[in-house]
Amino acid sequence: MKSAVLPQVRIEPELRTELESVLAEGETLSSFVESSVRRAIEHRQALRDFDARCDASLKHFLATGQSHGSDELLAELRQRTEARRAQLQAAAGSA
Repeated sequence: MKSAVLPQVRIEPELRTELESVLAEGETLSSFVESSVRRAIEHRQALRDFDARCDASLKHFLATGQSHGSDELLAELRQRTEARRAQLQAAAGSA
């Protein structure tokens, strides 16, 4: 696949100075912009997925009237966390 170029973005000189001041050793403006765009895409995809799950949950509730209390949900999350922790500890012990 051919690579593409993002459009140029005009910014104030002060913003460019700030940007250049936070670049890591050997990091370029281009690599910074690319990684920032990638993170923004991931963030927006996560938001979109979250919104879709919320919509589906609301539709399910409106159709069935079934909901789950926060205590019930937190207990299930704690149980999953403890099970995963035990699994990881067992794997670390056998390594």
